[in-house]
Amino acid sequence: MNLLYWLDPWEPSPTVVIVMLIAAILFARGAHKAKVSMRRRISFWFGLGALYVALHTRLDYFFEHEFFMHRTQHLVLHHLGPFFIALSYPGAALRAGIPFRWRQRFVRPTLAARPVRAILDVLMHPVVAVALFVGLIYFWLLSPIHFVAMLDWRLYRVMNWSMAIDGLMFWWLVLDPRPAPPARLSPGRRVLVVIAAIPPQIVLGAFIFFSSRELYPVYSICGRAFTWLSPMRDQQIGGLLLWIPGSMMSVIGAVFALRNWMRLSARARLRTRHAGPPASAPRGPSSLTSNVVDTSRPQPARN
Repeated sequence: MNLLYWLDPWEPSPTVVIVMLIAAILFARGAHKAKVSMRRRISFWFGLGALYVALHTRLDYFFEHEFFMHRTQHLVLHHLGPFFIALSYPGAALRAGIPFRWRQRFVRPTLAARPVRAILDVLMHPVVAVALFVGLIYFWLLSPIHFVAMLDWRLYRVMNWSMAIDGLMFWWLVLDPRPAPPARLSPGRRVLVVIAAIPPQIVLGAFIFFSSRELYPVYSICGRAFTWLSPMRDQQIGGLLLWIPGSMMSVIGAVFALRNWMRLSARARLRTRHAGPPASAPRGPSSLTSNVVDTSRPQPARN
């Protein structure tokens, strides 16, 4: 068996192919225009490749027939792949890859529409972001729901896509390197958001690991890929994957968010609030930036 055998999809999905191709083409077109560094390019292609492997290769057979392999798939879809894509900060490159006329005619009006902005404001709220990130893990691991999702191919794909999309939104929010605004959250809140997602993952992973009964019998009913692995051992390994690697990814995310915070602070790009503008502050559009103080340079004396 060669590499092409493993890249052959177990269940072909045109949706996966189209989405991956669009993302790849847009990034390839816009990376040069946006002057994306080699480090960011490698990060993006690694993340996109990881998502493709988890969604559209022969490994999907093992994801459907072993619990610990299923947890590995979701670790990639929800953590690893989206993490590296968000770490590459590809927004500028993807936007530059869209033809200018399309951006003017479709993209900008869509993003500026009130319903779209309202939905994004809700989904990107820090409390909602953490609740969705952790809540989806809990939801799809509820025994009755997991049983049906692994038997119904349509619900199975909804499950996988929901994990990938939520992972992209969460890590995009946490790893945004910009100050706020234009970023949605301040650097300190980004650190708190990702730290808040760690304890629930540890609790659920420990519960699955220490459970004395088989929580997910669907794998025994449908047939296991690895017959030499007992159901309880398979379940324990899956719990460990959620408990340790899943939590460690959040710890690494917190470290990157903290690094961005320190970098912005060192460059005096953190915005500070004042009681009000000084009496001699000019009135007009330029006064909008009067609350940003550059402490890295001495301020000139006023006459």
